[in-house]
Amino acid sequence: MKGLVVKNTGSWYTVRLDDGRLIESKIKGNFRLREIKSTNPVAVGDRVEIEPDNEDPAFITEIEERRNYMIRKATNLSKQSHIIAANIDQSMLIVTVNYPITTTVFIDRFLATAEAYSIPVKLIFNKIDRFHGTDRDAMNRLISLYTEIGYPCSMLCAKSGEGIDELKAELKDKITLLSGHSGVGKSTIINKLAPGMDRKTAGISEYHNKGTHTTTFSEMIQLPQGGYLIDTPGIKGFGTFEMEDTKISHYFREIFARSSRCKFGDCTHRHEPDCAVLVAVKEGSISSSRYKSYLSILKDREESKYREEY
Repeated sequence: MKGLVVKNTGSWYTVRLDDGRLIESKIKGNFRLREIKSTNPVAVGDRVEIEPDNEDPAFITEIEERRNYMIRKATNLSKQSHIIAANIDQSMLIVTVNYPITTTVFIDRFLATAEAYSIPVKLIFNKIDRFHGTDRDAMNRLISLYTEIGYPCSMLCAKSGEGIDELKAELKDKITLLSGHSGVGKSTIINKLAPGMDRKTAGISEYHNKGTHTTTFSEMIQLPQGGYLIDTPGIKGFGTFEMEDTKISHYFREIFARSSRCKFGDCTHRHEPDCAVLVAVKEGSISSSRYKSYLSILKDREESKYREEY
């Protein structure tokens, strides 16, 4: 029997069979996909084959080949990965320039991973009702930066509903991953998009300026207008995984475009002579924040460790 994984609690998987039935399933202890050491070998969005049992829970026996997936390094487990979701049409990264702060390093690591697996990303700047003065200026600078690189951006106030109708139109008939830090407003956005879900919401810590987890599992939500939204727990950090040193620059669009002018074909854009990327950073045509993010991923590969603040 075949179906789609629509919920993952960490130990149980809800599978929607092709005939519409929902079956609770588990995986066997030795189950692995292509020898990837993952904290969750099966992810929401996976097409799977299961063996039902009248008394015991069904077992997932096979995963169909994924057309793409979003992956990151598992927290504090440098040798393991965490697959966020599979078989995605697009991703919406919810960003807040404050309350809480979303760093450019976090944004860029997410974008680089999406580039690696050919997943289109749009940046959604939420809580615009709270941004004034320097916060508003910072948001406008980020929107300008990422729009110029080629990533679409939009502004949203989930609390009031401003921008929700436009977002609904973009989600129609697509499988969309909704991601971002805890506290950026994902649950509030989902409640506006699918009112029947009644997702729990919570404020952020005024002392730490960070959100708290209100979603503890991954789930695929069917949208009233058609399409699915994949909701996942808030991501504290984004350690990159499965990236070769020589390919990392390919996942930064503007760095890759400029690298064709470098003197050496294997230029790492750190210290080589006649490096066009270093010149562009110095001149300001490549953002210093983007370049810093590129270097941070290279450093990950060298140190082979995960740093929470990203």
